[in-house]
Amino acid sequence: MQKVRKAIFPVGGLGTRFLPATKAMPKEMLPVVDKPLIQYAFEEARAAGIEQFIFITGRNKNVLNNHFDHSYELQKLLSEKAKKDLLALTRDWLPEAGQIAFIRQQEALGLGHAVWCARNLIGDEPFAVLLADEMLLSKKPFLQDMVEAYQKTGASIIGVAKVPAKKTDKYGIIDVEKEEDGLIKIKGMVEKPAPDKAPSNLSIIGRYILDPEIISYLDKGRHIKGAGNEIQLTDSMSAMLATKPFYGIKFTGERYDCGSKKGFIAANIAFALARKDMRAATEQLIRRFAAKL
Repeated sequence: MQKVRKAIFPVGGLGTRFLPATKAMPKEMLPVVDKPLIQYAFEEARAAGIEQFIFITGRNKNVLNNHFDHSYELQKLLSEKAKKDLLALTRDWLPEAGQIAFIRQQEALGLGHAVWCARNLIGDEPFAVLLADEMLLSKKPFLQDMVEAYQKTGASIIGVAKVPAKKTDKYGIIDVEKEEDGLIKIKGMVEKPAPDKAPSNLSIIGRYILDPEIISYLDKGRHIKGAGNEIQLTDSMSAMLATKPFYGIKFTGERYDCGSKKGFIAANIAFALARKDMRAATEQLIRRFAAKL
């Protein structure tokens, strides 16, 4: 069984729902408490054993490159002032040289196209895909559970979660064949179906482990636009399902869609409450604001 060593982070989107903040700053650099969205996803991947990190970027995304590099002037200043804790926050989590790559998507054509852009770095290995604006709060990194499921099945694994039945038209939805030992055998999937046509209320969340054969399906479908007039990863996965098995694994922690303002605010509150150094102050703020409602 091949080890899952590589992960793709599609970060080429325009982030229009957060304008004007995202006019010059990538959405993935928006902070949740004191850490940008992309760093949470990176740390989740590294905790799951990922060794190579591939970022699919676009124009005006150079700040992402800089975030994953050394800031020697800042590090020198903090070192001179003996601020060891702050120094650690700037450098101790960085990947080693050669572990990270940045690829320009050139056009924001959808998730399927973003994954296809990494084809030459993926080769014939299984790989993970993480969407940074899907923030997952749980005791154990969810991607680690997915890697373990891949080692058990040798098949593509998709993270899934329940959504309200009336909101299926906002997500990719799976059709369940059977569920056994915590794994869901998938018999079909569809992108953003109307509630009356959805095969279930289990949505695909922003975590995948994919067989490298998906690249050939993406190559065939890279000029075919699906839901939202974009090249959808779900469409290629659905086509591949005819010859290769897919399994789903349920996420049971707290999930926050930081692509929306509501989800972003909720994530900041939840992640602050989850931190020992922030919990008491955050609780006080919540009580103060609640008293005014």
